[in-house]
Amino acid sequence: MPADIDIARAASLKPIVEIGDRLGIPTDKLIPFGHDKAKLSQACIEDLKDRPDGKLILVTAISPTPAGEGKTTTTVGLGDALNAIGKKATICIREASLGPCFGVKGGAAGGGMAQVVPMEEMNLHFTGDLHAVTTAHNLLAAMIDNHIYWGNELGIDTRRIHWRRVVDLNDRALRQITTGLGGVANGFPAESGFDITVASEVMAILCLAEDLDDLQRRLGDIIIAYRRDLTPVYCRDLGADGAMTVLLKQAILPNLVQTIENNPALVHGGPFANIAHGCNSVIATKAALKLSDYVVTEAGFGADLGAEKFFNIKCRKAGLTPDAAVIVATVRALKMNGGVAKKDLDRPDVAAVLAGCANLGRHIENVRKFGVPVIVAINHFTSDTAEETATVQDYVEALGSKAIVCTHWADGSKGAVTLAEAVVAITKEAPAPFKLLYGDELTLIEKINVVAKEVYRADTVIIDRKVRERLARWQNGGYGHLPVCMAKTQYSFSTDPELLGAPEGFVVPVREVRLSAGAGFIVAICGEIMTMPGLPRHPAALSIHLNDKGEIEGLF
Repeated sequence: MPADIDIARAASLKPIVEIGDRLGIPTDKLIPFGHDKAKLSQACIEDLKDRPDGKLILVTAISPTPAGEGKTTTTVGLGDALNAIGKKATICIREASLGPCFGVKGGAAGGGMAQVVPMEEMNLHFTGDLHAVTTAHNLLAAMIDNHIYWGNELGIDTRRIHWRRVVDLNDRALRQITTGLGGVANGFPAESGFDITVASEVMAILCLAEDLDDLQRRLGDIIIAYRRDLTPVYCRDLGADGAMTVLLKQAILPNLVQTIENNPALVHGGPFANIAHGCNSVIATKAALKLSDYVVTEAGFGADLGAEKFFNIKCRKAGLTPDAAVIVATVRALKMNGGVAKKDLDRPDVAAVLAGCANLGRHIENVRKFGVPVIVAINHFTSDTAEETATVQDYVEALGSKAIVCTHWADGSKGAVTLAEAVVAITKEAPAPFKLLYGDELTLIEKINVVAKEVYRADTVIIDRKVRERLARWQNGGYGHLPVCMAKTQYSFSTDPELLGAPEGFVVPVREVRLSAGAGFIVAICGEIMTMPGLPRHPAALSIHLNDKGEIEGLF
């Protein structure tokens, strides 16, 4: 089968106005970016407010492994299949970060015959949304330094500036830096650092804001620093919220593109799920629900990260109620969770599959805790044996759910029709009440413990004295009602990426906490997870180049 990039190039794209027309969007309510992508205008979004909502389907996955799971591919395949069986469906996914594209993960537009196109543009600069987030974030950083340079009227304690800078690349050398060197003319020397753009609070705000007014209010709520008496200094105190909103005025609008099968997809926002909340924008999801009978969205990494935050943060904040969840698994990834080395994954090993199913079973249990019905999608590889897939299906059936073998990567919508029919059937059943895992009234420390123990199955959570004091200060300062956004490795339920399967009895160390007052959550950084990733020994960038025809090679 051809490479993903060749399949994407060979796709017959329709003018984006035709895709909009299928959703009932007039041409004058789209802001075109060339012939094959557009943004929904503010007028379009306003027109949708009184329409009824469709069904909301979350696609999540088992704990990711180098063997691959195919969550985005399954999201696209399911959306195409729903359209193929006569349902009006829209896909909602996140935008790709340049960090993983040039690092280790590669693109984020699906794969094989289940892709969103134009794939190359989506994985690179797209419509410039991530660049706008980067610029808005760094404008605030520059204005903080400038304010202090010109006299520091707000009385900012330069030892307590918490607003770092961002760049949308993996660059470990920027994690800790010193600014202002070179003399008085260059400002004041200070310790700072960079995070990756998708970890920016501005990105989280963009993805959780309901409209421009809410966007500016949230930007104004950002705590940038503290004074010597520990009173907070807000972005609005500096007067930066207006200019930041201007920079994000167009970026807040969802991007409309299409799948290889010419079905609509809204691609908007890009927070990572291991260091942020891992979901596409509220605006895009709500618009899709008004435009479609079914909305298929995804949350990053495994259900312990993306799905937990989708439910506890996004659904809580936006008032969304999911109708079903699809957990993606592969036989190969289950074997790896069962102890098989990557080089041996093509060898049949039913015992390892069964051992690895413990990871899948825990994710199923976790999603059900929210009252959401679950279907498992087995993303098929040619090396899978009938006995191995049957083992997974029998395991899932014993838990009271259904596991469906899907071949959408090779066959497009035809390979996911059975999954689509099962999703439609489960959403017609009498729904169990959707419930959050914890209430607003719990303390911040209690919320951290609930996620660590109920979702990860940790035995103990270690929070040192300084972190506890900071949490107590926020609790008493009016932020105790906020949800928590756990930042940890995506590869394990624990904070040890080598501890695969379904470990129990481990310790979760919380080494740092950050208050994202504008986004509306507390970030708890656990273990060795970094908010600025580094490049691997052989980054993907080494293989990316232009060929003799001027075409991009090696991107995916």
